[in-house]
Amino acid sequence: MQGIRSRHRFGRAGDFRPSTIAVLFVVLMAAASIPIATHPLPPLADYANHLARAHVIDAIGSDPNLARFYTVEWQIIPNLIIDLVVPMLHRFMDVYLAGQIFTILAFVLIGSGTLAFNRVLTGRWSALPLIALPLLYNGVLLVGVMNYVFGVGLALWALAVWLALRERPWPWRLAASTLFALALFICHLFTAGVYGLGLLAIESHRLWSHRAEPMPRRLADFLATGLPFIPIAVLLIAGPTWHVAGAPAYWELDGKLDGLLTVINVYYPVVAVVLIGIAGIAAAYARWRGALRFHPVGWVILAVGAVVYLAMPRALFGAYLADQRLPIALAFMLIACVEIDLQRRFARYGLLALVALLLVTRVIEVQTVWNHLDRGTQEFLQSIKAIERGARVLVVQDDRSSCKEISDFNLVHAASLATIERSALVTTVFTVNGKQILHAQKKFREFVETEDRLPPALPYVLQVADSVPAGVKYFWNLWPRHYDYVYILFTTPKSLNPAKKHLELVYDGDAFDLYRVRRPAGSLESSALH
Repeated sequence: MQGIRSRHRFGRAGDFRPSTIAVLFVVLMAAASIPIATHPLPPLADYANHLARAHVIDAIGSDPNLARFYTVEWQIIPNLIIDLVVPMLHRFMDVYLAGQIFTILAFVLIGSGTLAFNRVLTGRWSALPLIALPLLYNGVLLVGVMNYVFGVGLALWALAVWLALRERPWPWRLAASTLFALALFICHLFTAGVYGLGLLAIESHRLWSHRAEPMPRRLADFLATGLPFIPIAVLLIAGPTWHVAGAPAYWELDGKLDGLLTVINVYYPVVAVVLIGIAGIAAAYARWRGALRFHPVGWVILAVGAVVYLAMPRALFGAYLADQRLPIALAFMLIACVEIDLQRRFARYGLLALVALLLVTRVIEVQTVWNHLDRGTQEFLQSIKAIERGARVLVVQDDRSSCKEISDFNLVHAASLATIERSALVTTVFTVNGKQILHAQKKFREFVETEDRLPPALPYVLQVADSVPAGVKYFWNLWPRHYDYVYILFTTPKSLNPAKKHLELVYDGDAFDLYRVRRPAGSLESSALH
């Protein structure tokens, strides 16, 4: 398409054949998926919580304990894709395998979407976008925002389809864009924004490159790009997310650099430095040889993305890290804007060696850390066996500074596994109105977290065990009367029973403790299990 597509500066023959690229994609994607495939429960912070919700959605009709504790209230909210896909897969397999398939599918969408976007921009298939595969593991993935990760891949495909239809009759283009916008809204609100950002950059470039045409026509064409977003704006305003609970929107300069680092840094900064160094040297050499080109659309994406990133708040619609999620999506779009001359065999196999080296380095890093963290996961699963089926579990955190940051990803939401394994009511399971369709039954709603906060700190829990000071309204007030078990996270081997009057140690973990609640004498609720 004139003004958008590259004019094939390097020629159509300057790359691997499309069939070869397809084979390379399958092989490299299989390699990239090894950590996911070999860890049924990858140590991603929110991941276990998402699986617990998906399990309840599928099993609530056949599990009386889950039906007693939870209810599913279907609503149009921009955070649904995992609730639609994983429960459907869960009908035919266990929820852990369903989660693995969902995650690998997200990887495939991102990798193939980057290839497709590059194909439409440059007019030919290229192996270069395969260099994006090491970035599948990034700081945003570690947080476990799976709906967003999935949506990034779909947004890349949406941009590719928009460009492919750009010179076709406008009804086809706008119809396809509307469907993608609605699908992205279902994935995650922020991925609909990523798609909008990409369209703004593409159409801004087109508006300038077609400046010889009459302005009214160009401006009307430019403004029409926003029409597909009207339905999702209506759905957002009319839906519960508009008034969602949680952190209010706020802007913060601190952390903008950290957001950029999430693109490349996963566990070990030295690995990130090595990857950047190798890729940078290779890019500089290719540029020096005149073999590397950056599509003009990429510069506009970079400029628009930078402005949006700096302007974005840290929290939006109750979702944290709103701004820090953007750089990784921009990274995949920018990689798709790179074109390289691979007519020489040395260049082709040099690129392949570079991609393999970067990907293997990243996979080894992730696999090594996950193998280590998996011991903690198995320990937590072992502790869950001591919980009676249909119990109520309060999750508390001790001194978080006592644990390494890497361990946080294995602990914060691990207690959600009790909902899967023991049909338990767990206080940290995501049940925020406007963000999830899963909610606690009215009888139990006042005893769980409904505003997406971290588990309460131990001192605050201890102070309301027997009495409640005036004006104090915690969901854990008088907790010995309402819960059967208490998980205390981020403990150390020296941690002691903090409330012997109320707690009996059941499992002493490496960084957590599980206690059974001693029922208060004369309690109106002699057993929370019935």
